[in-house]
Amino acid sequence: MSAMAKRIYLVGLSGSGKSTVARLVAESLGWQAIDTDAQIEGAEGRSIAEIFASDGEEAFRALERKELAGAAALDNVVVATGGGAVIDADTRRAMAQNSCVVWLQARPETLAARLRDTGDERPLLNGDNDPVERLEQLMSERYDYYALADITIDVDGLDARQAAERIAALVREASATTRCAERLLLPEEHAQPPNDAPVMVEALSRRYAAHVGWGLLDGIGELIRDSGLSDAAFVVSDSDVLPRHGERVLRSLQAAGFTTDAFAIPAGEQHKRLETAATVYDWLVEKRAERGTAIVALGGGVIGDLAGFVAATYLRGLPLVQAPTSLLSMVDASIGGKVAVDHKDGKNLIGAFYQPRLVVADVSTLKTLPRRLLAEGSAEAIKHALILDPALLDDLEAHAGELLAVEPALTVDIVRRNVAIKAAIVAEDERDSGRRAILNYGHTVGHAIEAVSGYKIGHGAADAIGMMAAAEIGRRMELTPPQLVERQRAVFERYGLPTSTAGLSVDDVLAAITLDKKVADGAVNWVLLEDFGQAVQRADVPADLVRDVVTEVLS
Repeated sequence: MSAMAKRIYLVGLSGSGKSTVARLVAESLGWQAIDTDAQIEGAEGRSIAEIFASDGEEAFRALERKELAGAAALDNVVVATGGGAVIDADTRRAMAQNSCVVWLQARPETLAARLRDTGDERPLLNGDNDPVERLEQLMSERYDYYALADITIDVDGLDARQAAERIAALVREASATTRCAERLLLPEEHAQPPNDAPVMVEALSRRYAAHVGWGLLDGIGELIRDSGLSDAAFVVSDSDVLPRHGERVLRSLQAAGFTTDAFAIPAGEQHKRLETAATVYDWLVEKRAERGTAIVALGGGVIGDLAGFVAATYLRGLPLVQAPTSLLSMVDASIGGKVAVDHKDGKNLIGAFYQPRLVVADVSTLKTLPRRLLAEGSAEAIKHALILDPALLDDLEAHAGELLAVEPALTVDIVRRNVAIKAAIVAEDERDSGRRAILNYGHTVGHAIEAVSGYKIGHGAADAIGMMAAAEIGRRMELTPPQLVERQRAVFERYGLPTSTAGLSVDDVLAAITLDKKVADGAVNWVLLEDFGQAVQRADVPADLVRDVVTEVLS
């Protein structure tokens, strides 16, 4: 084992088996097992439930913090933590030092059944609520913290010994341990890789810099000022992102001399509508925004699209700064000036081309994202590699673990290369009338799936399914090599992306495809692959072939 990981922490909800698995992993490695709940009960002479009842949760968390600090001073230990340990910032910092953090993940139904079988008394599960509902609520509250773990093990179908064997095998691998020890650190606590010169986007209507680096939000005010803006800068974000990163951005803007304020819309694609844009317009009116007021779009693709649309249309155009905080928006949506809101019948049907003044992609913000969103963002990077850059595809295949763990230097490099790809295409075809259309590989079916699912299926997941549909269409037309189809499927699976889905109407998806922006004269302009890095556009795909393939990916 690498000397880097000196201790292993197991995190997860009650019922995931942390205590038993910790003991078994410790036996396998010849280490010591520590159960923090058991340690607290032994020291206090009371059960956890009694401590909660008499002293409250805050007092318990203080005891838990003390036990975990003690564990952090030991080497060669496997620590079973309490279910809520990850919510405490000091505890996360302690767990991030020379350690591997493993999340034992399971469905709430599985956890509730296990707790019923064992009869364990869990304070946060007591009360009148259905245990499954309460576990779902706890999962929602803690998901973002659990998802920061170095390793995630799905224990739904595993017994404790199987889970322990898998963990012991993983932490023995150098490739796994080199990713450990920093995952739970807050972005500003990381050693920062060097931030190189920005990628320049040479669009016909505007030339602007796309900065890609680590920790850039702390200096975003200076970057915006250096771009020539100097009046007010209003942040538009969402209810998830603003509490995480808003304070850093506002502090930096104020230090750079900007008058500033912030507005958050509800998080989620379902809010990317004209009705939501209207609430932002109302706020701008209330704040008396002027034509020199910059809009800083702080968030993922939804915020970049909606805030960009508002900037393009309010007072006939306000300066726009894209500050993407998701992998998908960094590598794709924030570059190139496409801004839009959704219509009930289709995605991005109401929009404009409106280039930003500046893009600031702070890759450290990806550390706060759950793994599923990192995987979804990787779909766009994989798309770029498939249509334009086979060497990038090689790297994405070889370094999936490091990218999903947001290893700083690698992730900055991958994001920068994708931004450069997108910038080159935008410079050649700003308004999507020629070669830029190849960036729509997979989007024809993917956007239809998103819309028909009511945006319950995320953009990256839907586009992965859409790319599998496009690859299969190409294969059946004897255009796409079969080995490309299988390699594409394998790389999606490596990133945990779906290649099919169920529960959607084929007819509804086909109808949504006819509303796609790429339809011209009633024919869909399909983007297909002749080989890796060789995309073509075809408008002669037979309708019955499309139906057959869509039926297959919706099975």
